[in-house]
Amino acid sequence: MLNTLNKYKSYLKELITLALPLFIGNLGHTLIGATDVLVVGHYNIDSLASISIANSIIFTVFIFGIGIICAVSIILSNMRGANKRIKKYLPSTLIFSFILSVIFTVICYACAYLIPYMGFEENLVPYIMEYTKIVAFSMFGIFFYEGIKQFLQAYEIVSFPNILAIIMVFVNLILDIVFVFGCGFIPSMGSKGAGIATLSVRTLMGIIMFLYIMRFINRKEKFDISYALHTIKIGTSIGIALTLEFLAFNIITVLIGRISGIYSAVHSILITISSATYMVPMAVSTALSVKVAYYFGADKPDEIKKYSYTALTFVLSFMCLIALTLAVFPEQILKIFTNEHRVIEIALPIISIVAVYQIFDGFQSIMGAILRGFKMTKASSFCVLTGYWLIGAPVAYFCVHNYNMELRGYWIALAVSLCTMGFFAGAIAKWKYKNIQTLVVQK
Repeated sequence: MLNTLNKYKSYLKELITLALPLFIGNLGHTLIGATDVLVVGHYNIDSLASISIANSIIFTVFIFGIGIICAVSIILSNMRGANKRIKKYLPSTLIFSFILSVIFTVICYACAYLIPYMGFEENLVPYIMEYTKIVAFSMFGIFFYEGIKQFLQAYEIVSFPNILAIIMVFVNLILDIVFVFGCGFIPSMGSKGAGIATLSVRTLMGIIMFLYIMRFINRKEKFDISYALHTIKIGTSIGIALTLEFLAFNIITVLIGRISGIYSAVHSILITISSATYMVPMAVSTALSVKVAYYFGADKPDEIKKYSYTALTFVLSFMCLIALTLAVFPEQILKIFTNEHRVIEIALPIISIVAVYQIFDGFQSIMGAILRGFKMTKASSFCVLTGYWLIGAPVAYFCVHNYNMELRGYWIALAVSLCTMGFFAGAIAKWKYKNIQTLVVQK
């Protein structure tokens, strides 16, 4: 028994070693968004509602492209596990990231002109459009950053890109304060200022990452079309899954925003809280998907099983602790984000649901990571489609329209969706593992 515990302890140590810089990076990305909410939330509620709605539209667009780029680390980790040379794919990754950034910048900018027809409060529409147009150009920086990050992740080099993300939190906070409230000759710009801060930070992140990786670029290596097509093939399913997931959250923001701006503000705060707590499961699941992809390529199913059980135990334990904290100190946590009495009053009954949601979110993140490591991205998309749209959407309709639960009903549906996703992903992962184990024995 002691030997078994010691053995799993080594797996946990490896996962944490890989996940810790990823956690720092996730913390950076989340805190960049959180600083926008914190700063703008103290400016005025209309500005907070505007950037909440705008970001729901922007993320729905660009998350598909980020999903495609996520395939880079999975494909290259799998190749590395099979002892194949992967450094030659760096120039192709950079070119591919640039092409995606151009496409998604155009799409995001075009979406700004659809906002007047989406039924938002008339006074918010100009601010939502303005913020969306500005942030559309941040795609160049964020796609370069993510593309390089995914390439390095395949080598399990995760420290630099993720430490950079945490440094950018402080840069973003300073720029938010300066551009939102004004400083010296710079006027107060509200939500427009938050957009300029986001554009500046993301562009800077992309430039720094490119300068960091530039010395490793072999200019003789040409753009590999087959690699790009393979990335699109694997990444499209990841992109669809991420888009379906974000669409579920963002449709709620849009629907709630049509009722009242204050509900969008509440939803934005709750998403910020859940995103912050999700950083640990996300880091561990990303580390796990790299390990699964590597050992899948190396034909070592026993290693996959040990890493998976270790990650699941750790994440569920952590999320149970988070759920307990949210249940015991709801008002104190909400007051970190706002002092508006009405916002806190609306959020308090919902935060207990968010607490339960945490546990399901941790479970599905690990199950999804295993599927991505197996390159079963279509199966992952199926789980998201089933969880959010075939199960979650009817539950949301039933709660909101039959019982007038409004935002509370949507969060109940989200919790049910995650539980469903985790169950299906776990069943598929178990089936795939048994097949791999059988094939390895036959060899």
